[in-house]
Amino acid sequence: MATDVHRPVTKSAVHVEGLARAFDGRAVIDGLRLDIAPGEFVALLGRSGCGKSTLLRILAGLDRDIQGTALVPRRRAVAFQAPRLMPWKKVWRNVLLGLPGRPERAVTERVLDEVGLGHRADAWPKTLSGGEAQRASLARALVREPDLLLLDEPFGALDALTRIKAQRLVGEVWQRRGCAVLLVTHDVEEAVLLADRVLVMDAGRIVHEQRVDLDRPRGITDPRFAALRAALLERLGVDAAAEAA
Repeated sequence: MATDVHRPVTKSAVHVEGLARAFDGRAVIDGLRLDIAPGEFVALLGRSGCGKSTLLRILAGLDRDIQGTALVPRRRAVAFQAPRLMPWKKVWRNVLLGLPGRPERAVTERVLDEVGLGHRADAWPKTLSGGEAQRASLARALVREPDLLLLDEPFGALDALTRIKAQRLVGEVWQRRGCAVLLVTHDVEEAVLLADRVLVMDAGRIVHEQRVDLDRPRGITDPRFAALRAALLERLGVDAAAEAA
């Protein structure tokens, strides 16, 4: 029988043990074990199809057809690469989607101000830039006051400059709020820039763990940053020198 237990965790914000998930008989998650401490920022790397997004969906409670144990906080929220805003609702109403009760607009305005989007509260989603839409998606997650924030490649569709600004925003929000974060990404530089710990996933398992003991804010020109990036690229089967050329 599958065991899927979503309840508050004391010593860990996330505790996963013996987790398995298969699609049409093919194992996508295979005996995975994972712990994330309260307030820890963890980045998850891996090739396409290795199971990263499936794991995130399980932790978000969107996929319960599993075997093993997944313990997560009750208060959790997820932001995807596609902002998924409802075009017929103004930004502030999009932020409130799915919240229980009848929350007041003031609740929304506080979190929109936090992500630098307070001036666009009454805008229609179609008028937002890509970066603004992603900020609205992040606000929709943050308004839930999560103990665990799950980010599934949230910057993947942004241009380079907007991506840098969004990365900085997420880092600032995390430091201010102190929630645990799991970031799924293909970008090694992004992982080293933001995370306390970087995990590499392959064939449904965590195969490598790298702590990032660099002071914040981090600079990509720091030789230690470059060394960590190169080591992780090698783990992913990428020649760092060739990739930089």
